[in-house]
Amino acid sequence: MKLIASADNARFKSLLKLARSSRERKEQGLSLLDGIHLAAAYREHAGQPERVVVSKSGLGNTEIQALLKAPAPLEPLVLADALFKQLSTVETPTGVLAVVKTPRPRAAPADIDACIVLEDIQDPGNLGSILRSAAAAGIKHVFLSKGSVHAWSPRVLRAGMGAHFILQVYEQCDLLALARNFKGRMIAFSHRARKFVFDVDLTGKVALAFGNEGAGLSQTLADAAHEVVAIPMPGKVESLNAAAAAAVCLFERVRQLQRSGQPSAVSLNPGVDAG
Repeated sequence: MKLIASADNARFKSLLKLARSSRERKEQGLSLLDGIHLAAAYREHAGQPERVVVSKSGLGNTEIQALLKAPAPLEPLVLADALFKQLSTVETPTGVLAVVKTPRPRAAPADIDACIVLEDIQDPGNLGSILRSAAAAGIKHVFLSKGSVHAWSPRVLRAGMGAHFILQVYEQCDLLALARNFKGRMIAFSHRARKFVFDVDLTGKVALAFGNEGAGLSQTLADAAHEVVAIPMPGKVESLNAAAAAAVCLFERVRQLQRSGQPSAVSLNPGVDAG
C-alpha cells in the first residue's frame, strides 16, 4: 500500500473536493461515510464501497483492520494523518472514510404499510436523528420535501448512525400529492392541535407527517391530513425539538402495535444507546 503524503496528489485533491462540496457529491452521486460504524453499516446492508480511505495511524486500529478484511478484502487508499484530517468531518477522526454511491431507491410502492413524511426539515442533526428513530421503530419509508436538507450530507449521515442503509429515503417529493394518494391515514403533528397523539390510533397504514423546526407543518399539508395531533406538554415550553417530537410519536405507535398484538416489525431491545 502506497502512502500519499502530498496535498498535490490528484487522488487526494479529488477526495478533498468531494469532502468539501455538496454540489460535487450530488453531481457525482457519491457520499462520504466518516468513521468505522458508518462504513461497517454500509458493508453490512448495502455492499462494497467504491473506495476506502485510511489514515496512516488508522492502519494500526484493529477495528479498521477487521473492516478491511470482511466480508471481502478491501485495498485502502492510505493518507498521511495530516491529509486525512482535512477530509474528515469530525474533530477527532477515527481513521477511516468510505466513498459510496449514494443509494437511490426505486419508485415508492403503491401500497405502503407505514411511512414518515418530513416537510422542510432544515437541521442535519434533526434529520439524522429522525431517520435513526424511524429505523428503530420499524418504519421503512421516509419521504422528504424539496425544501428539506440533503439526506446524504455528512452531518445527516453521522446523526443517522447507519439508519440510511436500512430505510428507503425518498427526496425531492411532492408531499401534497403523496398525502392525496396514500392508501391509509395521514396523521400530522402540530403543537397547536387540540387532540393528543396518545388518543389517536397510530396502528395500521399511517403516514406520520412532521414539519419545519420553526414554522411547523404548512397549513396546506395539515389540511390534507386525516387528523392533526399534538404531544401533551405540562411543562412551560412552547414546543419540542423536531427529532424529539418524532421519536415520541414513533414509539407511541410501537407501543400501540405491541398492545394490540400486531407485529411491530421491531425486535424488543431494552438497551439504550446515548450515542
